[in-house]
Amino acid sequence: MPADEFVVTPYEVRGKVDYDRLRELFGTQELSAELLARLRSLAGGELHPLLSRGIYYSHRDLAPLLEAHAAGAPFFVYSGRGPSGPLHLSHLAQFDLCRWFQERLHVPMYIQITDDEKFWSRAGLTREETLRWGLENLYDILALGFEPKRTHVFFDSRSIAALYPLAIRVARKITYSSVKAVFGLEPSANIGWIFYTALQTVPCFWPSWAEGKTVRCLIPCGIDQDPHFRLTRDIAEGLGYPKPALLHSRMIPGLLGEAAMSTTGSSEDSALFLNDPPKTVERKVRNAFTGGRASVEEQRRLGANPEICSIWALWRSRFADSDEQLARLTADCRSGALLCGDCKGQLLERIHAFYRTHAERREKAKEWAESAIVTEAPRPV
Repeated sequence: MPADEFVVTPYEVRGKVDYDRLRELFGTQELSAELLARLRSLAGGELHPLLSRGIYYSHRDLAPLLEAHAAGAPFFVYSGRGPSGPLHLSHLAQFDLCRWFQERLHVPMYIQITDDEKFWSRAGLTREETLRWGLENLYDILALGFEPKRTHVFFDSRSIAALYPLAIRVARKITYSSVKAVFGLEPSANIGWIFYTALQTVPCFWPSWAEGKTVRCLIPCGIDQDPHFRLTRDIAEGLGYPKPALLHSRMIPGLLGEAAMSTTGSSEDSALFLNDPPKTVERKVRNAFTGGRASVEEQRRLGANPEICSIWALWRSRFADSDEQLARLTADCRSGALLCGDCKGQLLERIHAFYRTHAERREKAKEWAESAIVTEAPRPV
């Protein structure tokens, strides 16, 4: 692969990603200052850090969704997780933003746990493993602070009675050639993997179907997941439902300098998993790739480069308390006033505190997780 090339698909991210070029290639819209100002106003005057710091940078049809909401039209947020192992910090970004929308705009949240898709697409995973990881991942997601009364979960293998009546209608609209073209499936792909697109589409339309009225859908996700929903948007109006709107984020870099923190990389040290013990977290952070210089003297003289630093990326995405604090950290990094070892030490304190709090909230989430799982269709179809 040439040095200036990159690969971004729902299943692989490689190379140095040019996000502006990727947005042009995917045909998505820039998340403009004007649109952010409109969202800030609707949300009561404050944006989520993932928005204000430019991590979410692209969208599809966010403007009409916000216009409709301002006029009184309902919408909901939807995101999901394919359970193949423990969650890492990067996985939380989309759910953090969903929780913010729920809190600020008082909208329902729909979560899809795709234990079926992971069984179909990962040959090494058993059904027992995808079921177990599905529940473990769900506890971590709910621990972020979702409201039980406004949160609904489709756990695919357990929610199939709720999903399948609408999936039948969706599947009839999606051709095999379309799925093959979007995902590059080989002839050897099993038919479950092919059918999965229909199941993933259902939550985008389910509230409209259940309530018998138009309820718009907003999907925060990494931009690598955009292809999953192109087919959904293509068939939406033919089924009588609005196209889902999307908000796309940049990927959070891996700790070893990869384009994205991932569970499928060659080294588990590239990601901070939520079940990592404190000593493992410390080792990973201490060994993480930074934008520092070869020596302390050189760094004090020339400064460092935060934009290529995996530690700065974590401050930016989650651990800086405010945009002002992030600006100070960035300035001190550039000037050489803040050395990489000190920066890592400060970050470790934040990470350990977050893990302790998250573990407590996770235990509380277990008390209501089962009640959030949708198991029945709303009405005969």
